Amino acid sequence: MLPWPAPQIPSLPGRGGPVRVRDSSTGELVEAAAGPHATMYVCGITPYDATHLGHASTYVAFDLLNRAWRDAGLEVVYASNVTDVDDPLLERATATDVDWRELAADQTALYVRDMTALGVIPPDVWTGVVESVPTVVAAVEKLVAAGAAYRVPTPDEVGDTLGDVYADLSADPSFGTVARLSDDDMLALSRERGGDPERRGKRHPLDPLLWRRERAGEPAWDGGSLGRGRPGWHIECAVIARDALGLPFDVEGGGSDLLFPHHEMSDSHARLLDDGAAARVHLHAGMVGLDGEKMSKSLGNLVLVSRLLEQGVDPMAVRLAILAHHYRSDWEWTDEGLAAAQERLETWHRAVSGNGGPAADELLAQVRAAVADDLDAPRALAAVDAWAALSLAGTEAPVEGAPGVVGRMLDALLGIRF
Repeated sequence: MLPWPAPQIPSLPGRGGPVRVRDSSTGELVEAAAGPHATMYVCGITPYDATHLGHASTYVAFDLLNRAWRDAGLEVVYASNVTDVDDPLLERATATDVDWRELAADQTALYVRDMTALGVIPPDVWTGVVESVPTVVAAVEKLVAAGAAYRVPTPDEVGDTLGDVYADLSADPSFGTVARLSDDDMLALSRERGGDPERRGKRHPLDPLLWRRERAGEPAWDGGSLGRGRPGWHIECAVIARDALGLPFDVEGGGSDLLFPHHEMSDSHARLLDDGAAARVHLHAGMVGLDGEKMSKSLGNLVLVSRLLEQGVDPMAVRLAILAHHYRSDWEWTDEGLAAAQERLETWHRAVSGNGGPAADELLAQVRAAVADDLDAPRALAAVDAWAALSLAGTEAPVEGAPGVVGRMLDALLGIRF
């Protein structure tokens, strides 16, 4: 797949420092990447209703990490995916009487427009599940051959004996080290988030699907020795990340609802495919709510970026409304929060529009320190607010060119452009 156009990132004087983040698995503050290279995989959308503010908040958060790494002089390789065939997509296509391929293409295009408007740096490698089927097949065949996967009979109407393929989690002694949950919690979340712990024939209720055999009316591809079918959810990300970044890679990211089962399972698959290597750091963004409920497709309580833009909202105001919250926090989207972001954007614009203003050196150091400290965007925004207030008050001797440095800094580090 071809990603969206990359924004031009201005150069800044000096360099940022090492970026430290809070690892979701250990709770410890760790260096996100030791350098000189930095690799990141962020789970992409399932394109049946894109792009709501929960999506936008997640991708803006990891865009902040991408920018901080680049400012520190690291060479970044960022990979992501599009789950362009999956049960929720097929169900939505059936419910709306639209071909699933058309629905996926339309919603992916909408996502591309939204990410472009929000100034998100595109992935260096952006892969759809459909195009990755041959490599997923090879990976699942490898797991079967190694005894790390097994077959479960499918319903009689399928008409063959190959069965669906499931991962045998007992083959991975490190399973459970990503989310670090109890068995009861894992079972409950598996039921809630797309697992099938009650499936008859499985060796363990948590064993995840690797390859689903063809069912009537569903899309299917040649699976070689697996038979015709389509990939399971977790194996697709394990394979796409491995092929794009190699194993191990630095950061695996997404929304906090992906910690289990998705990242637990995909890391397990990666370890079994590559002798114990997977993501080094796990990073997760908080959930965005609306009227007291998590914003989600299943609930239908969505604020879509595209609709805000259609209403004339500046995409930089949307980005600022997101950056006003720490990426790890759960928060609520409100009209008041958007209005505050619009006011902040206008204030900053006025502050950087002159030829002179307060010196920019200290502000640049403050913003760099904030984003390097677990991507603390609210702290960075507060520092810019203080500089803007001084600039507009005109109480300090103006430094020629300082507003230009600040404008370039806002663009390069925070992704805010005027």
